[in-house]
Amino acid sequence: MRALDLKLLRDMRHIWAQSLAIALVLACGIMVMTLASGTQRSLTETRAAYYERHRFADVFASLTRAPKQVLDEIARIDGVTRVEGRVVFTALLDLENMREPASARVISLPASGGAILNLPLIRHGRLPEALHQNEVAISEPFADANRLRPGDTFRAILNGRKRELVVTGIVLSPEYIYTIGAGALMPDDRHFGLIWMRETASAPVKELEGAFNDLTLSLSRDANEAAVIDAVDRILAPYGGTGAYGRDRQPSNVFIDGELKQLGALATVQPPIFLVVSAFLVNMVLSRLVALDRAQIGLFKAVGYTTRTIALHYLKMTAGIGILGVLIGWGFGWWLGHEMTEMYTDFFRFPWLLYRPGPWQLVISGILGIAAVILGALRAVRASVRLAPAVAMSPPVPPVFQRGWADSLGEMLSLRQTTMMIVRSIIRWPGRAAVTLFGVSGSVAVLVVSFFTFDAIDLIMAELFEHTNRQDATLTLSGNLNDRAVIDAGNLPGVLRAEGIYAIPIRLVNGTQTRLVTLQARAPGAMLTQILDTEGRAITPSTAGVVLPEELARRLGVAPGDSLRIELLSPPRETWQVPVASVIRQSLGQDAYFDRDTLFHRLRQTPQVNMIHLAIDPNRLTDLQAKVQETPAIAGFTLWEDVRNEFVATLSESLITMSVIFATLGMLITVGVVYNAARIQLAERAHELASLRVLGFRRSEVGYVLVVEQMLLTVFAIPVGWLAGYGFALLMAQGFSTDVVTIPVVVTQRTFALAALIVLGSALGAVLFVMRRLDRVDIVSALKQKE
Repeated sequence: MRALDLKLLRDMRHIWAQSLAIALVLACGIMVMTLASGTQRSLTETRAAYYERHRFADVFASLTRAPKQVLDEIARIDGVTRVEGRVVFTALLDLENMREPASARVISLPASGGAILNLPLIRHGRLPEALHQNEVAISEPFADANRLRPGDTFRAILNGRKRELVVTGIVLSPEYIYTIGAGALMPDDRHFGLIWMRETASAPVKELEGAFNDLTLSLSRDANEAAVIDAVDRILAPYGGTGAYGRDRQPSNVFIDGELKQLGALATVQPPIFLVVSAFLVNMVLSRLVALDRAQIGLFKAVGYTTRTIALHYLKMTAGIGILGVLIGWGFGWWLGHEMTEMYTDFFRFPWLLYRPGPWQLVISGILGIAAVILGALRAVRASVRLAPAVAMSPPVPPVFQRGWADSLGEMLSLRQTTMMIVRSIIRWPGRAAVTLFGVSGSVAVLVVSFFTFDAIDLIMAELFEHTNRQDATLTLSGNLNDRAVIDAGNLPGVLRAEGIYAIPIRLVNGTQTRLVTLQARAPGAMLTQILDTEGRAITPSTAGVVLPEELARRLGVAPGDSLRIELLSPPRETWQVPVASVIRQSLGQDAYFDRDTLFHRLRQTPQVNMIHLAIDPNRLTDLQAKVQETPAIAGFTLWEDVRNEFVATLSESLITMSVIFATLGMLITVGVVYNAARIQLAERAHELASLRVLGFRRSEVGYVLVVEQMLLTVFAIPVGWLAGYGFALLMAQGFSTDVVTIPVVVTQRTFALAALIVLGSALGAVLFVMRRLDRVDIVSALKQKE
């Protein structure tokens, strides 16, 4: 092998521990990038394949009732390729081994043959037959949660009567990858499911023979979706259409889009921290190595090695560290990405997994990783190759030391000599100290970003279950009823208080920005549910205009006082121009709010309700649930204790797993930075430390110089890391917020303290590990070392 290549191997063997530490820090950034981008691409391709194979519709619409002849008119719209009208409604279920009522969305299948769009995927059994009115297929998550299999039976309340239904098949649907019931915040597979019945069995339940109340259609590749939606709205308006929408507003698809956006934010925000820290570490280690090799560099030049050859020698060493880090990052990123994709597949109930991170994600992450360490090495390499042979072979000019303000301050404070050695080291080599400080602050920032998620979830849960939703249960009605329904609900067994809510679909329009949302009308005296202003205080809807969540107002581009157009998507289907009265804080959902009396005055109707919140006596819950199952006007029953438990169970596992991963990554940065800095300190100051031992200083006193300098820099880095972490938390919150979820930016003292403690512990462990090498320092050899 060439002489320089042999030297390269010897150098790598000599600094293998420092190189490995840098490679691990770099690997963390590559891993996060590979993990997030690979999972994002895999989920995108899995969803696309599922949609294509099972004909997921492009446009959806709900209505009151329309004859089937209308389908022919819709099919003639330019760009429409397939049209399917269905009967869809919600029913209560009476399941064995469950005291509380469950609910399900009933979806009709054509009287003969299979569905045209949103084809159910049969997992077990078969689809129901038209000749058997009581046969149904059910969704797989609901079946698994309730241990139902083909051949089992359960009871459903259809049209006020209990009917025994027979399960013939277990299916999945591309339309309900993420299944959530009316009034729910999270999927609850035990209490809410999907039922497919033949049209001949489901249509009579809602008196929709020869008619439909739900529409799906697919578009050609060159169709104008907005024009098709406008045409569908015009056709369905006389039949109670509530506004057609595309995939971008379909609830299940919207939630998955939000998850994909969050993965993209993860791949964008955190990896740069690791890459930049890696670049500084390479610069730190290589600068030290070049300083030690100064005489050898001069000798190489003197015997004929070119500047380019010497520069490539050191760049090859740097590239080797980068390649090692990239390979480790790829390996762990690929493995963790596969595990995360499987987790998402199970959560969303995709029927299969297509794990395809893609070569370009790997190539890009590899290029960025190696480029980061190469850039970090350039300054050190440039310093090495600029020296003339004669200058390089001579000892470097010793630095000029003179007393300064630090020495005067030390005398004033009576600092001992070992402490003054630490102060002088930091002041006289500020660049090296800055590298350590910056690297440790990056670790603190990563930890703050990781733990801030818990703070945000705690705030969301407090708002959801303690401030805004204080009811014990919610009744979803099968239709709009007058205020007498609230009085009747108050007379149900165990009900202590009942409050009605009226919700209607609307379209909000501001210029070119539009949003389909639900408008809720709340009475001023409501106590069970509240809305909070941006400061977290309970307010009542203003009579002066509409109240919007902050994120919805931002997406529409409006602020309090601005005018906004409201298009009612249910009778009387009017258009109003109203001001934005105020904006509120709302973490889940994007509902708009209106004063109840003002709304019904505008509608020229008597007050109505279609949802009722209840405060109940827990001792009489069983009696209430039994009565609910006997009431035809009730289409759904939500127990908020179950909602909270499901919310916690859904988030806990994934949040804990991700936090452990990123806490480990943050610790690796600290260990990598402090370990390298301490090793360099030990190597450079071996003469000084050995001198202290000869002068009679104990090992602990000599180790004090090494340990305290690194820990002091760590302490200085913590506030900087806190500030950087808050900034990254702000970026993460913006990246993770979607139309469904708004992540609040809240970082508690607990998070700051926990990040600081982990970094301090990791730094202390790293520097104590290096301190063990003091025992192996040959005092005689160290004293002979040139200054």
